[in-house]
Amino acid sequence: MGIMGDRATLLETGRFVQRHTDSAADVMSAAMETTAMDSAETGDPVEIEERHRRAAENGDTAAMSVLGALLLRRGDLDAAEPHLRAATADGDRAAANNLGVLLHQRGYADEAAGWWRIAAVAGSAAAAHALGRHYRERGDEPAAEYWLRQSAEQGHALGAYALADLLEHRSDVGAERWLRAAAEQGHREAAYRLARSLERTAQAQATDDTAAAVTAATAAATAPVGGETAEQWYRQAAARGHRRAALHLGAILERRGELKEAGRWYLTSAKDGESRAACALGFLLRDAGDEESAAVWWLRAAQDGDGNAANALGALHAARGEHQTAERWYRAATDAGDVNGAYNLGLLFAAQNRVAQAEQWYRRAAYAGHREAANALAILLLQGGDPNGAEPWFSKAAEAGSVDAAFNLGILYAGRDDDVSALRWYERAAAAGHTEAALQVGIARLRDGDEQDAERHLRCAAGGGSAEAAFRLATVLDARQAPAGPPALGEPQAPKSECEEWYERAAEQGHRRAQVRVGMLAAARGDTAEAARWYREAADAGSRNGAFNLGLLLARDGNEREASLWWTRAARAGHGRAALRLALLAARRGELTEGRRWCARAVELGPAEVAERAARLSEALHQELTA
Repeated sequence: MGIMGDRATLLETGRFVQRHTDSAADVMSAAMETTAMDSAETGDPVEIEERHRRAAENGDTAAMSVLGALLLRRGDLDAAEPHLRAATADGDRAAANNLGVLLHQRGYADEAAGWWRIAAVAGSAAAAHALGRHYRERGDEPAAEYWLRQSAEQGHALGAYALADLLEHRSDVGAERWLRAAAEQGHREAAYRLARSLERTAQAQATDDTAAAVTAATAAATAPVGGETAEQWYRQAAARGHRRAALHLGAILERRGELKEAGRWYLTSAKDGESRAACALGFLLRDAGDEESAAVWWLRAAQDGDGNAANALGALHAARGEHQTAERWYRAATDAGDVNGAYNLGLLFAAQNRVAQAEQWYRRAAYAGHREAANALAILLLQGGDPNGAEPWFSKAAEAGSVDAAFNLGILYAGRDDDVSALRWYERAAAAGHTEAALQVGIARLRDGDEQDAERHLRCAAGGGSAEAAFRLATVLDARQAPAGPPALGEPQAPKSECEEWYERAAEQGHRRAQVRVGMLAAARGDTAEAARWYREAADAGSRNGAFNLGLLLARDGNEREASLWWTRAARAGHGRAALRLALLAARRGELTEGRRWCARAVELGPAEVAERAARLSEALHQELTA
């Protein structure tokens, strides 16, 4: 169980999605409508305003409308209102819309809606958008949809976005179409939400249709949906300053391995105040070997309430042995609502043998649904002699998807001799890729005679690094092939079989029985040097068979003195044949009493054939002694 709080939680916490709504001030500012005269004019603002003021005083309706808009934009509502009313009375559509904006800012929402209606009926897309928002705020969704659709169909970006938001809220079809329309006109929030929608769609397709090696999240971001990708819209929104889009874009690039560009977008987002981007940037810097800079960004994110960053700081200090500081940051993560903080506190206290505190924090995290904390709590209870208390926590963790907990349940049931239940949990863990569980299932299948299924599970376990599984797989394959003798003179040496390769893999991992078997295969090929190397490794690791076989090789080469040393080691470890060999050596040297002592040991150790030969030799030695 490692410290939690790494980047793996970045896209798993569910905290990326945050509904964004425009502020009232932004909406009202965008709702203002300008005339062609207003938008075309350039020059000194004071001179422009004065020119329009003179024209307005002479009764120019367009000038009244523009002057009212200029004053409204500047916040001078009292001065703007008479000009806008006068222009509205003369039928100016933009003035009617802007008068509605002014009245809305003064708190006269119903009167504002009346003027927006007049402007919208006259064809003002901005007024239709404002009127649609007015009705939505009052809960009249049919009227809101009607006017927002009028605005959107005239190409108004805010109207298209607001219509999409309404349709999405009601789970109606068509929301994505209007998000795209707004995004294509440069609406950054629309681009962001369109990217989120495309990502969800592509992720569902990737999960259902493929078993790609890349993560579903990466596939979702880069898989085209209708010829477009989520990434392109994240990029557009991020380029317009959308900090969450920059965060998502950075995450996509990081998963794709484009770390330099990912770091740039994380930095952009972090500087705009996105704490999750600061946290992700910290992980990038840490992985690049710059822990000090990483800690700076984690600190910034943690101070903004990011629990993931607080956990990362805790892990950093824990690795340095600064347990008090680590504890402080883990507590900060917990206070920020990150359940990993409680789990990490449990790990920290368990490492210090503070069992009571560890159990307390494991329980807190486990009750909050942290499956690894539930598994850790169960292990703690089991080690404390409470298997009955451990079992429900193992079950809870396993049902929540903890592979380790499923395997531990198998061990628990096996300890109770409930092989059926144990095998059920081993199978569940093995199906999720647990190496040792696959080994146990393989062993059970061999015991039941199902060699084909046993081989499948043993291959999974051996591929996962289990030396025991590699050895057992090799024995299964070995039993199927005819024994090969040494090659005839001049005949090329046959390539190694698959079973020998598995024996060697197990041997290289320190499996003593595999080492002995590799030695035997080498000896059968006539490679005594290789055989002696493997026998010696096995013997040094405590294998009595390795010591016995090494003795045989040495004796064959005429080195009986060293051979007797290895046979002595094997015999003392319980190897009957080694004891018999020592008895024969002693007899040849005339050491009859010593020979009888080893005969007695061989009779004691067996097997039956060895015991019988040792008994006959002992009797012969006895007759020699008493002759």
